Amino acid sequence: MTITSFARLLTLSGLLLSGCVPGRIVTVTLYDTPAAFVRLETDQTIDQNSGHTHPLYLSPEHMAALLGGMVFEEPWAKLPIYDDLSQPRRHPAFTESEISLFAPLLATAMGKATPEELVTFYHSTSRSSASREVTSGGIFLDGDNLHIVLANYRSPTHYSADIGVADTMDDRLTPLRALAPQRGRLAFEPREAARETIESGMATWFREERREVVIRYKAVTPRSPHQSPATAPRP
Repeated sequence: MTITSFARLLTLSGLLLSGCVPGRIVTVTLYDTPAAFVRLETDQTIDQNSGHTHPLYLSPEHMAALLGGMVFEEPWAKLPIYDDLSQPRRHPAFTESEISLFAPLLATAMGKATPEELVTFYHSTSRSSASREVTSGGIFLDGDNLHIVLANYRSPTHYSADIGVADTMDDRLTPLRALAPQRGRLAFEPREAARETIESGMATWFREERREVVIRYKAVTPRSPHQSPATAPRP
């Protein structure tokens, strides 16, 4: 990871930890329904002397392989209140329906992005009449490294650490903000295509708040439109 990328990570992580998210401006909306969207937004963590390596032209099949390679690792000790006990510990981060929806949209969005923008995505599903689960995050390219940030992985809406305190934040406005405590971690298969991010010290603590994989995208082979993601091997 470059010094510039490290600085951006610290800046964005600090803002997320403090609950203060900079006022991003939505520049292009490629897809928008009540349950999902894909957008281009300005990235307030970059300055005049830096920028992302955009645009990036990927096929939907290549983007599908990148999304299909993302693996979510549940905590070793699962808690019934927070964790899905029906899932194996290691499982794909995106469902096939999510990949089918997002792959062509994200590929198009990356091809339209400027160095000052990043791509954000959002998807929600109903849990009950009063709550939903949200998966959301962002994608950007620095050099040959594609960063996929998963700020929320099936995070419950209206979560509050204090009983009786309502969360009034509109989750659609802040796709890069965690809605609830984030347990578990992200990985990528094949492992040789993944790059290590930050390994020690305070930066590791920040990385736990910002779940992210950094992928050498050129090392990932595009998959056919009907190919399902491989089952992630257990460690």
